[in-house]
Amino acid sequence: MSFTDEEVERYARHLVLREVGGPGQQKLKGARCLIVGAGGLGAPVSMYLAAAGVGSIFLADPDTVDASNLQRQVIYTEDDVGLPKAEAAADRLHALNPHVFVAGYTGAFDAESADELVTDVDLVLDGTDDFATRFCVNAACVRHGKTLVSGAIGRWTGQVGVFAGRPCYRCLVPEIPPEAETCVAVGVVGALAGVIGSMMALEAIKLITGAGEPLVGRLTLYDGLAGESRTVRVGADPECPVCGGGA
Repeated sequence: MSFTDEEVERYARHLVLREVGGPGQQKLKGARCLIVGAGGLGAPVSMYLAAAGVGSIFLADPDTVDASNLQRQVIYTEDDVGLPKAEAAADRLHALNPHVFVAGYTGAFDAESADELVTDVDLVLDGTDDFATRFCVNAACVRHGKTLVSGAIGRWTGQVGVFAGRPCYRCLVPEIPPEAETCVAVGVVGALAGVIGSMMALEAIKLITGAGEPLVGRLTLYDGLAGESRTVRVGADPECPVCGGGA
């Protein structure tokens, strides 16, 4: 897989980076990533993956851009209000890097569409804000043997984890919390989406290129108010309803 002169100049800082180099950049160019949720996390994730040269990016989000999104979903502008997020984001990513293929899916991500969307990609990134969709994404990834990069934010805190088979996301969250908080209900500081979304993109780049130690089976917790983070291991649940004995 060769690069044009424009691509060589564009990816110059990657090409001289020891852990990426030419082979790593070729892996990025050949990679196919699905990003579920083109909101606060999906915005920085998709922008950094497009800028990094990930060859094919698929965005799945059924929502339209709302004025309240602009505080943190930096991929959109005032002109995008009312437009389908997946389509507006795809246009922005193509403008950012015309060397990558970007497609948007505006239907719901559910059990019916999950298999079709997940089957032909190499990596799935979940930046959605409801547990039902997260569970659906996780189940599809386990069924098809796809690695999942999962992120979540609320108020001033966020988390990033990588799940590759066992443990899976349902090992971490067995059931939907009875009083699950949403950003609509409790708020979220806009810049936090950039922090966690960028961390998700970084994990994706590590996974694709084989650089460093991705957060497989681990979860990084970030406290924006305290400026602190810690990483914990996620144990596999023997009775997990998706990847364990309860399946």
